[in-house]
Amino acid sequence: MSDMKELVEYIAKALADYPDQVQVSEIEGENSLILELRVAPDDMGRIIGKKGQTANAMRALIRVLAAKQGKRVTLEIV
Repeated sequence: MSDMKELVEYIAKALADYPDQVQVSEIEGENSLILELRVAPDDMGRIIGKKGQTANAMRALIRVLAAKQGKRVTLEIV
């Protein structure tokens, strides 16, 4: 499961002005996984994007990875 976490962390750090403040934590269930992404308050707009397009793109990428593994993944930006 760490490959999805690493992907979200990589993308978020590339977009953020403060990459050292990017944190991704995993909450794992039986068939599901919740990834919580925390960034600096100044980076929140960059991570979410216009009308949520960047966040939705990240969610789509991890959904594809999760489908290959037979899991359900949710990305929450905290």
